[in-house]
Amino acid sequence: MLCTFVPFCAPFFMPDTPHDTLPPIQEARQWSDGRWTAQVIKNEDDDGWAVAMTLQGEDEPGLVGPWTMGRDKKNPKPLDVNAFNTLVKTASEVLRRHEQQLHAQLNKNVTVTLGGERVRVTLAIVPDEEGATATLSAEDALGAELARVAAPPTFKLTVDSALQWAQSGFERPR
Repeated sequence: MLCTFVPFCAPFFMPDTPHDTLPPIQEARQWSDGRWTAQVIKNEDDDGWAVAMTLQGEDEPGLVGPWTMGRDKKNPKPLDVNAFNTLVKTASEVLRRHEQQLHAQLNKNVTVTLGGERVRVTLAIVPDEEGATATLSAEDALGAELARVAAPPTFKLTVDSALQWAQSGFERPR
């Protein structure tokens, strides 16, 4: 049975495409609320069926998973409001977890002790097709900013690298 997570980075809220602009679709193999569309598709790997959940404005589905066979064991079970609502909840949660994972990969922080003072060092990477950028910053225990510099997006933030950066007087890392 097909059950695939498709990487997806679109934001959940899309102000340019309000969800009430498209008419709802309520068909046996396609269901849409104007924001999400569920499409029942033939599973290419076997005789079963799959359902693809696509967020409005996206080319690729955010989630593809198995779909239940109908009573005749040949055709898919038709979509209905309860199934669609469950699929929307599941797809939204998958996207939310993916965004949280991406945020965690791009934003790291460690705490070091420098001269008896605790210093929180943060690395924030901003991805971009033309070239990612990164900012390295430090703040004291009260949250006052001590330094903020551009850093290479390949900079690896560890306790050791943060301590070396702080000991260097917060010079821009190479």
